[in-house]
Amino acid sequence: MKRLILALCVIAAPVFAVQPDEILDDPALEARARDISSGLRCLVCRNESIDDSNAELARDLRLLVRERLVAGDSNDEAVDFIVARYGEYVLLKPRSGGANMLLWWAGPLMLGAGLLIGAAYLRGRARTPETEVARLSEAEENRLREILKE
Repeated sequence: MKRLILALCVIAAPVFAVQPDEILDDPALEARARDISSGLRCLVCRNESIDDSNAELARDLRLLVRERLVAGDSNDEAVDFIVARYGEYVLLKPRSGGANMLLWWAGPLMLGAGLLIGAAYLRGRARTPETEVARLSEAEENRLREILKE
């Protein structure tokens, strides 16, 4: 029985991340805050959303999101405010525009370039004529026989 209770507490640990004093009175605003904070990365815990993290910085970010929503910001404005303050690293799903396009396309472009270089190498190698075995002239063959006889 103790193991079952312990297992349930471990599974439910992320539920306790958002403290009761953080929850907004307006259910619609709270739902928007949860939606936003589920897409923001905890800068301490790394690949964990601020909604799931117990870190102090995650709490500060949750409160900041709620402050922005209470101030009248839209979801996008609140996220843009957080990104302007902490950088795009705070987003769990990075944006695929602007300078990030280079990062999104670098892998496929490098793969394509490697395939093209490999194909060109193999094609050039197939066109290269095979070198014939060098034949000795008659004088060289006679000299070689003399050397081998000695």
